[in-house]
Amino acid sequence: MATDSWVNETLYSAWGQRFRVVRELARAQSDFQDIMVFESETHGRVMLLDGVVQITEADEFVYQEMLTHVPLLAHGAAKRVLIIGAGDGGVLRRVLQHRTVERAVMVEIDGEVIRLAKEHLPGIAGEAWNDARAEVIVGDGIDYVRQAPDASFDVVIVDSTDPIGVGEVLFTDEFYANCARLLTERGLVVNQCGVPFMQADELHETSLRRAKAFADVHAYVAAVPTYVGGFMTLGWAAKDAGLRAATVSEIRERAAMAGILGETRYWTPEIHCGAFNLPPYIAEHLPDV
Repeated sequence: MATDSWVNETLYSAWGQRFRVVRELARAQSDFQDIMVFESETHGRVMLLDGVVQITEADEFVYQEMLTHVPLLAHGAAKRVLIIGAGDGGVLRRVLQHRTVERAVMVEIDGEVIRLAKEHLPGIAGEAWNDARAEVIVGDGIDYVRQAPDASFDVVIVDSTDPIGVGEVLFTDEFYANCARLLTERGLVVNQCGVPFMQADELHETSLRRAKAFADVHAYVAAVPTYVGGFMTLGWAAKDAGLRAATVSEIRERAAMAGILGETRYWTPEIHCGAFNLPPYIAEHLPDV
């Protein structure tokens, strides 16, 4: 592909971003979605699903670190982690950076995403695919949580597309009820809730659904450059409201024990605690639950 070629993201009909393409690496139509991987001029390699940016090599660390380290360190003793989606392997890699984690199960519905990520984005997951603690399943996350035994996981991390198409079923009452059932007594689930400046309904509606199954429902934020529109919100649903109250010093101590302190590029104990302090324009979309 010539260097004057561009890829336009299609998330919004009236606003967007585009990337100058150095070369196209892969284009595939899986059973679930259109997948494109290309080398960009500014952001390294980029993966799009149905025309929407999922990950870039340049800024993936922001999203992956916040989606992973916040729930694991807020819990403080998570040994068994369930990951739904996250076919690029970045969340799996960050989960396994915690030496305190004994088992990580990843369920991704689209095997083509995993295949193309391994081939064209190998640095995202690193050696996580080969970690003895990891179990990678190509299958339906809905079915997995429906069949999982009670209290079989400490943390659930949902890294999905927006609640349209293949990702829609991961935002339902049934899904969150099953998450609550399969989680241990202090368990929690986190999931991406979009950019509230443009997708406020997503945060509001998923918060209402999570509140039917969990005592503590909130959100926290991360600034991911390629998720355009300001802060990205990450939905939080926990059985124990005290998990959000951990202090900076407590989080730092847990991070040191887990082996990630000083190993991150975005997450810090201070950012961890501060991320729950939401700007009013975001907080107003969290229902009083």
